[in-house]
Amino acid sequence: MQTQRPVLAQQQQLKLSPRMIQAIRLLALPLLELSEQIRQELEENPALELLTDNAELSLDVMEDSLDTFRDSDETLREAEYSDEAFGFNNDENDRTAIIEQTIATEESLQEHLSGQLGLLPLNDAERQVAEHLIQNTDENGFHILPPQEICPDCEPGTLERILSLLQRLDPPGTCTSGYRESLIVQAQTAANAPRKTIEVLTSHFEDLQTRNRSAIKKSLGLNDRELDHIIDFIRTLDPFPGRSFSRARPRYIVPDLAMWLEDGEIKVRLNDDIVPKLGINRLYTELASRASRGEAEKFAREKVENARFFIDSIKRRNETLLKTAYAIADAQKAFFVGGPQALKPLTLKEIAQKIEVHEATVSRVVNGKYVQTDWGTFELRRFFTNAVNHDNGENISKEAAKAQISQIIDELASRGEKISDRIIAEILARRGINVARRTVAKYRSELGK
Repeated sequence: MQTQRPVLAQQQQLKLSPRMIQAIRLLALPLLELSEQIRQELEENPALELLTDNAELSLDVMEDSLDTFRDSDETLREAEYSDEAFGFNNDENDRTAIIEQTIATEESLQEHLSGQLGLLPLNDAERQVAEHLIQNTDENGFHILPPQEICPDCEPGTLERILSLLQRLDPPGTCTSGYRESLIVQAQTAANAPRKTIEVLTSHFEDLQTRNRSAIKKSLGLNDRELDHIIDFIRTLDPFPGRSFSRARPRYIVPDLAMWLEDGEIKVRLNDDIVPKLGINRLYTELASRASRGEAEKFAREKVENARFFIDSIKRRNETLLKTAYAIADAQKAFFVGGPQALKPLTLKEIAQKIEVHEATVSRVVNGKYVQTDWGTFELRRFFTNAVNHDNGENISKEAAKAQISQIIDELASRGEKISDRIIAEILARRGINVARRTVAKYRSELGK
């Protein structure tokens, strides 16, 4: 009979300190998120302070400024609350000016759809159900919960009729289950939809996604010209009709680096202009240097130490980012001369060995960070690409193969010739690039062609 008893055992575990976790997180942050993190740290750590380039004003200059301010203080106070300040002077402002000063608010998708309910042939109970269905839409215009859960007591025929009416409001295709149903609704409401467009979307949607044209033509009895007309029409539809009403603020890309070719040499510059410059508060430094062991001195020492580590972590982040950028520039020299099609196969491990860091560190550095080049703005991760076999013995990158495919498609389209994955694969093979037809289809999907 086995018995259980407590046993002491020693084991080693690698645990990261909170500071190391903070340093790793700062390393992975893109430029805008880094700026937000710095501002948050400034609020939490009083020992940190912003450094400015403005020279300190002398006491005499400050007193002169104060005298000038006192002289104009009364005038400012009178003007601050006057009617003119708010645009209500009847002698100088008309009704149009007052309207222009009114704060405008953006209309949401739900508000836009609800405003059209009065035009629908619905009774009060049905209109209430319709309002609930509208509020059940996400930013794309699709159902959040199944409509049956929103109105479990509704008869299927009544619920289907209400949904059909809502789906035809402006913009058409909202209040649907997904982008496929949305495209079908938009095609049904469009007066210029080509013949058999609905059949393509309902019965051959998967074939359409995989570009299996032969299966669609054989099943529906279409020729190439008719199918091209249908596909061109589908491309004019909006698979996510609700996004035009989204209130989400757009996120802009701010490059962390700039890399360009100048006199045959690749230049690299860190974009640190928008990052706040940090320093350590002199009062906290003096308080932390005191020999006494009071609570104030202990608090100051802790905050100063944290501030120094935070500043050093940002410095190490920037240094690692620059080292990585220089290593990438050295490995991808051809890109800066010939563009994306000249990219060479490159792995994270190669760069990690060059700058003598772990592969995971390089992954954190390049992920989510962008670089401005003469050929456009690219994510750093794009410079790392898999190899594709070439007959001359030299492997080319995946990006170079995609650039070749894009060029072939443009050439075939300009001559009005047939474009298929098989034809593209054959042309690539004649150029010495061995790519399977399925790989060509995958690359075309990524290119959107």
